[in-house]
Amino acid sequence: MQTPPPASTARVFGEESRRLFAASYPEAPQKFRHNLPDSPLLNLEAIAALAESLPTSSVHYNCGSLSIGGEGERQSAAGSIGEAIREVGTSGSWAVIKNIEQAPEYAALLSDMLAELGPLIEPKTGKVLHPEGWIFVSSPGAVTPFHFDPEHNVLMQLGGEKEMTVFPAGDPRFASDPAHEDFHTTGAYELRWEEALAAHGQAFVLAPGDALFVPVKAPHFVRNGPAPSVSLSLTWRSAWSFREADAREFNRVLRRLGFDPAPPRRWPKSNRVKALGWRVLRRLGAGRHGKSA
Repeated sequence: MQTPPPASTARVFGEESRRLFAASYPEAPQKFRHNLPDSPLLNLEAIAALAESLPTSSVHYNCGSLSIGGEGERQSAAGSIGEAIREVGTSGSWAVIKNIEQAPEYAALLSDMLAELGPLIEPKTGKVLHPEGWIFVSSPGAVTPFHFDPEHNVLMQLGGEKEMTVFPAGDPRFASDPAHEDFHTTGAYELRWEEALAAHGQAFVLAPGDALFVPVKAPHFVRNGPAPSVSLSLTWRSAWSFREADAREFNRVLRRLGFDPAPPRRWPKSNRVKALGWRVLRRLGAGRHGKSA
């Protein structure tokens, strides 16, 4: 493994945080600390203005009173994404701004963080691919339902408190193989929830200055604390994560043909054969493949 930069050069992640991240990456959730500055880019007004400046496809908000399983009214009480963020204390909303790197000043912020973590990432999963930034703003008590994401993710809490409960990645008890395959076909990322699953999750309480690494496809849900919450996610893909996705697509084809395919293997195992099979089928026009959301 490459030697991380000395502590004196770290702006966001200190030496101990980098050690903890390196020890857990890419398969174990891990809590550590961040030192994000009190930046004018990260106050509520700046975040609301950013949301209003981006394409509508880059912002999403709904009611924060959903259940862990996703049941409940989806329509936010706020009239716009700007209102949902500026009035987060009373709007009863859960809002996310996607691809904040579309704005140059936010792209620079993400680049600084990746400069610190990249030397720890690349020896294990290779080149950092498709880095993205996401900002989450949640009203008191808001719930983000049970779901998974296709990216490697470092979530940094900036304001307020939340509890994220994370479940083992790749375990079909929490996300079935057909659910994985449907995700890569339809983009449906929410998962079926049963209360019996709760005992198997690992709960992490995040306060300002806390960061949490969440592995690819690790199911999780979030409960916000009694105050408005603001957090920033730095996400990226890897050649391994793309091969896992392609293997899922190939399994979908096999399942439709009546087979019961074995699931892709988790890191550090490779899924090269199935990934190659799907890429050949895709070139032949045998399926549809798009970027996972």
